[in-house]
Amino acid sequence: MTIKPLGERVVIQKIEKENVTASGIVLPDTAKEESNVATVIAVSEELKNSEDIHCDVVEGDKVIYSKYAGSEVEMDGETVIVLKYQDLLAKLN
Repeated sequence: MTIKPLGERVVIQKIEKENVTASGIVLPDTAKEESNVATVIAVSEELKNSEDIHCDVVEGDKVIYSKYAGSEVEMDGETVIVLKYQDLLAKLN
């Protein structure tokens, strides 16, 4: 299934943090913080073609997003987040 965001929205998929610390300690799920780093899955056509908004992200980019932004959606057994472009905080290189 494919997803096309509407309006000024992007679809992202979280990149999960490691379960093991650098020193080798295994962290249980209850002790882990949620990651706010994700991969861009889709960008709306409105953002791509907008003259008012300069969209700096494309599919495949790694980004940092606002912690409580967007809506989680289950798609083909995987969870993705649909959020407004303004909720993206930074692009990682």
